[in-house]
Amino acid sequence: MAGPLLRSLCSAAKKSISSSSSSSSSYQRLNPYFCPRATPFFSPRAFSTAAAASAAAGSSPSVDPSRLRNVAVIAHVDHGKTTLMDRLLRQCGADLPHERAMDSISLERERGITIASKVTSIAWKDNELNMVDTPGHADFGGEVERVVGMVEGAVLLVDAGEGPLAQTKFVLAKALKYGLRPILLLNKVDRPSVSEERCDEVESLVFDLFASLGATEEQLDFPVLYASAKEGWASASFTKDPLAGASDMSQLLDTIVGHVPPPNASLDAPFQMMVSMMERDFYLGRILTGRVSSGIVRAGDKIHGIRSTESGVQKIEEGKVLKLMKKKGTSMALIDTAGAGDIISMAGLASPSIGHTVANTEVMTPLPTIELDPPTISMTFGVNDSPLAGRDGTHLTGGRIGDRLMAEAETNLAINVLPGLSESFEVQGRGELQLGILIENMRREGFELSVSPPKVMYKTENGQKLEPLEEVTIEVNEEHVGLVMEALTHRRAEIIDMGPVPGDLGRTRLSLTCPSRGLVGYRSVFSSDTRGTGFMHRAFLTYAKHRGPLGNVRKGVLVSMGYGTITAHALMSLEARGTLFVSPGMEAYDGMIIGEHSRDSDLDVNPVRTKELSNMRSACKDENVKLSPPRLMTLEEAIGYVASDELIEVTPKVIRLRKKYLDVNKRKSMSKRPKE
Repeated sequence: MAGPLLRSLCSAAKKSISSSSSSSSSYQRLNPYFCPRATPFFSPRAFSTAAAASAAAGSSPSVDPSRLRNVAVIAHVDHGKTTLMDRLLRQCGADLPHERAMDSISLERERGITIASKVTSIAWKDNELNMVDTPGHADFGGEVERVVGMVEGAVLLVDAGEGPLAQTKFVLAKALKYGLRPILLLNKVDRPSVSEERCDEVESLVFDLFASLGATEEQLDFPVLYASAKEGWASASFTKDPLAGASDMSQLLDTIVGHVPPPNASLDAPFQMMVSMMERDFYLGRILTGRVSSGIVRAGDKIHGIRSTESGVQKIEEGKVLKLMKKKGTSMALIDTAGAGDIISMAGLASPSIGHTVANTEVMTPLPTIELDPPTISMTFGVNDSPLAGRDGTHLTGGRIGDRLMAEAETNLAINVLPGLSESFEVQGRGELQLGILIENMRREGFELSVSPPKVMYKTENGQKLEPLEEVTIEVNEEHVGLVMEALTHRRAEIIDMGPVPGDLGRTRLSLTCPSRGLVGYRSVFSSDTRGTGFMHRAFLTYAKHRGPLGNVRKGVLVSMGYGTITAHALMSLEARGTLFVSPGMEAYDGMIIGEHSRDSDLDVNPVRTKELSNMRSACKDENVKLSPPRLMTLEEAIGYVASDELIEVTPKVIRLRKKYLDVNKRKSMSKRPKE
């Protein structure tokens, strides 16, 4: 049986590849770096895996909505979502190649964070569970907002030791807004510091959070489970050592099947699907992923993409379904049919993107679009015009940078791109980390660019200037409380609550509100002030009245006034002036920032000065040059460090800081102008 099925799959794949190769290759020539996240669905290995999965699943999977459960896993950062997904996949028989299998992007594996939402499906007791893994960082809140409408239920994961934090409130508010009935899962209960009394206290805090967010009576009646995702078990009652037969995730999976309602969808209505995710495949072109709202779709059906505009409904493109796919475990499986309520991927249309509706050709009513919170900060991306430009990168022009940014805005709705002056682009987003990830991806693709410091996006209502405020939760040792409070006072923060951390002697928790502009660049300062022992979490709260100018949050800088190779002889005399960012042998140019001044003013220095040589013998030996290690900045630290008159020069190999105006006379004349 497997032989004819494999042959038919191979022939179908060849036909689809040949039919789509012309449009796919032309699009790739125009925009070869469309989506950095994409991995080829149909590489030889992936194709064989998909074929085997299709053969195992059968040619016509069930489309009965009553057997489907669509569930999102939502939580604060580092509370254990991706580890929980690993355990659920293993419980249902998936073969995982490594830990954190859902983190498929290279930056996710390097940094240990989830950046993009992912969907997979697992089978449990004749039911199919479509599970959505979501990010926990506030900067990637747009990923949560665009997938929470795809599901009917959510597992709210809370660290039993830390309790609900800032991002817990954000993701829970989104889930309650869509009418979901979350399941509360208290994770990490195997820790020695977590007791049954602590779990009861956290449960009470979560209940208060539900009530404060306007939860209904039905939503307040949420089931509570206790788990250790690391150990791979979940229990309906508090325990630290479950019985031998119950040391798995069965109770959580049974609770999901029993508590989460099946999709309320009609199989008889015409086919409609809202696009929630999008990827690029070199063989099949654009891959659209979303939840089927109504009807049944089959491979080969005629479909079109539509969207709402101010003038009415616009038809984007018409085509047919070349491939229907569904993520099963960690691999993609080909399917013939999908019904209402299921979450699937399809290939065949090249123009529709996230937020658009894909439907049968007779349907001309688009589905409601996804509502996202507005961006709070913006940065300007431009061409790298420094004297060292063009040495490392391959994509240097403003056109290339613009194409790449527009492609990113198409796949990530939380980012807006607006064309600016002289080949520059204003990129609006949720935070430094989100835009830092975008810049890092562009670096790895061979781009060179200059980036301005983040600017907060203000609002004006009734003649009053409003700015974004963030809710900040901080945990520090008692000896660092004074230092942290002093730094945040300069940044216009206001303390809401302060008290000891339950079950952790010598630790203090601070809850405060702070303007977004005050938190730019503070994370690295916070890590230094607390010697790496503090925790800081933040999430967007609201727009409020402008709190006035910030205090003194940074010293001046040492600015190079020479071009050439930096020498140890020159740096030796500059060490007393402040902290250096460079080491001997690096290249420098006029206007490049080489260190931080010990005073509040900028200082022009010459780091390329060499020792004067003569033909006279010295009576004593040359002095040995001993330099302190320089402070080498990461991209995120550089984004938070630069001032309004400075830029970050980003290349595939180097990150440099520089003044916006390289000429010293131009800088002096511009400094006399009033600041914004």
